[in-house]
Amino acid sequence: MSRSMAIVPTTHASRYLQQLCKHWSHKFAVTFDAHSGHVPLPLGTVDLAAGDMALTVTCETTEGGDLERIQQVVAEHLNRFAHREGELSFQWQAA
Repeated sequence: MSRSMAIVPTTHASRYLQQLCKHWSHKFAVTFDAHSGHVPLPLGTVDLAAGDMALTVTCETTEGGDLERIQQVVAEHLNRFAHREGELSFQWQAA
């Protein structure tokens, strides 16, 4: 199992969390509210936590999973939602 975390600076954390969770809820058993979300993907899981000034994203893969791929998928989706704000900054750290 591998895990990473990024704290993404944004004042729209709750909005992006909810957009991403709603987007993936059409295919996966997503749970979320305005402050937190859990997304079980085939590649692993994504947990989100919205604060006033940042969105915390935690990715976890199962044995043999591709952590870099799940990070890329999450970042690409969130950047699409944040197009008005510009590209979000993801500094992934081992968790």
